[in-house]
Amino acid sequence: MSGPARAGAGIEPSDPQLSLPGLVEGNVEWVWAEDEGEVNVVEHFVHATVMKDEVAQVLAPRDGGVYVDVTLGGGGHAEAILESAPGARVIGFDRDPEAIRATETRLERFEDRIEIVRSNFGRVREELTAMGLAKVDGLCADLGVSSPQLDDPLRGMSFRAEGPLDMRMDPEDAETALDLITRLKDDELADIIYRYGDERRSRRIARSIKRALDEGDLATTLDLRRAIVRAVGPVRVGGVDPATRTFQALRIAVNRELEELSILLAALQDVIVPGGVAAVISFHSLEDRLVKKTFADREVWQPIWKKPLMASEEERAANPRARSAKLRAARRIPQEESVR
Repeated sequence: MSGPARAGAGIEPSDPQLSLPGLVEGNVEWVWAEDEGEVNVVEHFVHATVMKDEVAQVLAPRDGGVYVDVTLGGGGHAEAILESAPGARVIGFDRDPEAIRATETRLERFEDRIEIVRSNFGRVREELTAMGLAKVDGLCADLGVSSPQLDDPLRGMSFRAEGPLDMRMDPEDAETALDLITRLKDDELADIIYRYGDERRSRRIARSIKRALDEGDLATTLDLRRAIVRAVGPVRVGGVDPATRTFQALRIAVNRELEELSILLAALQDVIVPGGVAAVISFHSLEDRLVKKTFADREVWQPIWKKPLMASEEERAANPRARSAKLRAARRIPQEESVR
């Protein structure tokens, strides 16, 4: 197997399941104690592939078909496709080298039926063309952030433990979260926190973050959280941590998640064969809105369902991450049907 692309994404800020630690109700991962600097671990969030069977069923892979998983991650969806059709081939994209290494091991039994490309999924059209593939029979994308990425303090995506202010999916990308904060003006930073995190206190938070930077007190994830708490106050036990939305917003901005998604969605009609299916799982209202708008073009797409498919009650109970997942899928309309 060769080199991949994964973008994570955030989720609806109002949903119980958040893309960063701070789960509500019975799934609180941790909360900030009264004594600043103390972290209480309440429950460990275990990562699992969301709607694995549903994605495989809607793609309906066939022997001889070629399918793309543009957010390979742990390889769960790719594995389901390969198991569904013994003669199917999968091209997996991811930009996280750690995810690639883990998935190569998981899928090694499929040998020459899986090929991994290290790339942003926004480059899917260019990468497939370079491989000599004009079109594929189906494509899936899971826009959520994997738990291993959140759990690793060195990635800087979570405030569960102290780590560098990084947040990059691909460690070779140029700009870290700290670089982004340093580059942006106060109002620009506030706009990002508001737009991507739905944080109404964004201007107050942005000023506090920039003040910490100017004073030399912004180097780690816990420094960032302290700056946010200074602006908005501590969270109640059992509630969502006040830093959750800001961390989400910065991660989305650092990894250009919505920009990459827009490029991917624009390329779908050129990448998928007529009659082929595209399936996208989103966790954030901004992502879902982009997917819905793309599939609303009835000259190009025929949605499989009128409304997005949600995870089953059993899956949501077993995997809190699935609570916010929305699966939209659409069939690429053949040109002759579109003309009619």
